[in-house]
Amino acid sequence: MDFKHANKETVDPTFVWFGPNEEKLTGNNQMNITETGKLVVKHFLESLSGPYTCTFFYKAVTAGTQEEKVIKKRYTFVLFAYREPDYSYQMSLRFTTKSCEGRTNDLLFRVLKKVLDNLISDLTCHVIDPSYKCHVVRIPKRGLVHELFIAFQVNPFAPGWKAACTQSTDCEDITNYNILQARDRIEEFFRSQAAIFYHNFNKIIPAMHFVEHSLQIVRVDSCRPGFGKNEAMHSNCASCCVVCSPGTFSPDIDVTCQTCISIHVYGARSCP
Repeated sequence: MDFKHANKETVDPTFVWFGPNEEKLTGNNQMNITETGKLVVKHFLESLSGPYTCTFFYKAVTAGTQEEKVIKKRYTFVLFAYREPDYSYQMSLRFTTKSCEGRTNDLLFRVLKKVLDNLISDLTCHVIDPSYKCHVVRIPKRGLVHELFIAFQVNPFAPGWKAACTQSTDCEDITNYNILQARDRIEEFFRSQAAIFYHNFNKIIPAMHFVEHSLQIVRVDSCRPGFGKNEAMHSNCASCCVVCSPGTFSPDIDVTCQTCISIHVYGARSCP
């Protein structure tokens, strides 16, 4: 019922709920209709998305004559499954080097990746898509220096990540917590590198070292297949991954549902 009827007396109220595909809803392990007509849904899945209709009947009783009249009200809602996006972090940083030639740069790059992977392996996170390029950089009062521009992504889906999801079906709460911990560890690692080389004046700075303040971190969101972001349609939850509506689909971890007019269901992962 609406707020108007919820806040006043109603006589002999009854409620009939219909879900997607005009299927009449009855109480079961997943859905329950309370005595006051509330629909309670547990473990809402994308397949349950769609239009829901509540038909509300009550009696208007005329004072004095006690004449009864049945009043019918109909309310339609559209429910969408949603989930939190999966987080990963795109990182970039710089290292000084002697030259852009030779195998030393490649060795440093491989060792750095191994060190970072070991640092976050217990969180079932890992480094993916690593790359680097060597550039000559002119620095005021220092002249020309060679620097490695390194980039990689920290991802929460290292082999074995599903084993950590014993208490959660979707697991994004666990993977997102782990990736935040991985981000913090990597930040602290490079912060300590800078402290060693830049703030201990008794040490000789090696030719290859981390460039202080060069670490840049950007969060990258992804949605599970069948979900996507749509700020125009779901402005009250713009950061959420919402189930793809009929006429759209998402086959991978993109954040946008693509158009496919032949789809008539929610949460499609392919276009027939």
